[in-house]
Amino acid sequence: MDERPNLIHGIFLRCNGIAVAAKFCIVYGLYYLCIVQRKIIHIDMDAFFASVEQRDDPSLRGKAIAVGYDGPRGVVATASYEARRYGVHSAMAMSKAKRLCPHLIVVGGHYARYKEVSHQVRDIFADYTDLIEPLSLDEAYLDVTVNKKDIPLAVDIAKEIRQRIREELHLTASAGVSYNKFLAKIASDYRKPDGLCVIHPDRASDFIARLRIEQFWGVGPKTAERLHHIGVFTGAELRQLSEHHLQELFGKMGPILYQFARGIDHRPVVTEWQRKSVGCEHTFATDLTDPSAIATEIRRTVDELLGRQRKADFEGRTLTLKVKYADFTQITRSISSDHALTTKEQILPLAEELSLGINEGQKAIRLLGLTLSNPITTIAEPTGARWVEQWLPFEDT
Repeated sequence: MDERPNLIHGIFLRCNGIAVAAKFCIVYGLYYLCIVQRKIIHIDMDAFFASVEQRDDPSLRGKAIAVGYDGPRGVVATASYEARRYGVHSAMAMSKAKRLCPHLIVVGGHYARYKEVSHQVRDIFADYTDLIEPLSLDEAYLDVTVNKKDIPLAVDIAKEIRQRIREELHLTASAGVSYNKFLAKIASDYRKPDGLCVIHPDRASDFIARLRIEQFWGVGPKTAERLHHIGVFTGAELRQLSEHHLQELFGKMGPILYQFARGIDHRPVVTEWQRKSVGCEHTFATDLTDPSAIATEIRRTVDELLGRQRKADFEGRTLTLKVKYADFTQITRSISSDHALTTKEQILPLAEELSLGINEGQKAIRLLGLTLSNPITTIAEPTGARWVEQWLPFEDT
C-alpha cells in the first residue's frame, strides 16, 4: 500500500503553519509528477546474436549454439538458451563451454548482420517514441511517458513492441516496465526469455526488498562480496544502511545504492551521448615473451587505434595500456597530455613509454590493448603524474 497520502496528512496535522505544509506538498507533488509517474520501458533481445543465427539458419534451431571464435583462446559472445542449460554463458572461454556442452555448435559472428537487425528493432521503437537510449545492439531504454500513439499504459506499448518484433523480425524480446531505469532494467531480466514484467510504484518497495544484492545495477562480484561481509544480502538489508555509511564504503556509488534501495533513480533516458573512449585489444594465440615481438604488437595496436580513432572522429588526451599476463593477472598504465593525441608521432612514443618493463623477468603476455580517453571537449585531467599503474585480478572462466 502506498503510504504517501498518510505522510502528507501527517505533515498537515503536525506542522505549525499552513505555509510549511503547502510548501512540502508542492515540492512533493512536483517530485511525484516529474519522477514517479514517468513511464520507462527496457527492451532486451533474447540471446540476440544466437537467435539471429538460428533464425537465419533453420538447421541451428533448437540446438545448443555459441557465437564466437572457435579457437584455443576464443570467448563466447552469446549462447543460445539450449546451450545455457549446460552452464554456457557469454564471456566464458570457448574451451570451457565445449567441455560443459560437448555437442555445442560454435558459429562465427556475423556482426554486420546483427547491426542491421538492431536498426530494424530501433525502427520499431521509433514508431512509439523518440526518447530511445540504446545500451548496445540488443537492448535499449524507452521513455514513453508521452508517446506518439497516445497509448495511456506503458505495458500496452511494451506488449505491442514485443509482438511486432516477433511478427516482423521473427525474434523474441523481454521487456521491463516501471517508473525509472533501475527498475525497468531489473524487470526485463525478471521473466526472461520472452517475458514481460511490470513494477508498479505501489509495489516497488516490496519488490526491491526481496532482490538479491547482486541484482542491483552497479553491484559486481567485488561490491557484492563487501556487502556480504557486513551482512547485506538483499535490498531490505541494504535499506538499513545510512547514506553516509554507504558513501564511506563505496564512495560515489554509495549514494546511488542508497537511492536504488528506495526505488529512486533520477537518470533520464539519454538520446544523445558523448563517446568517452576509443580502444582496441588483442588476445594472442601464443603468449608473448620476446621483447621484439611485444614491440611489434605495440606498433600494430597503435595503427589499429589510429584507424578506430579516425572512424569515430574522436580526440582524447589520455592513453591507457592494458596488459594481461598468462597467469591472468592484469595491469593498466595511463599517461595524459595537455593536448589531443591524434597522430602516430604523438601516440607511438607514449605507448612505447608505457610498455617499458611490462615483461620484466620474461613474464608471458596473453593480451595487449590501447585506449584513448579523456575527450577534448571535457576538462583535462591533471597531468602532474606522468603515468599510473594498477594491478587487477582476473579469473579464468
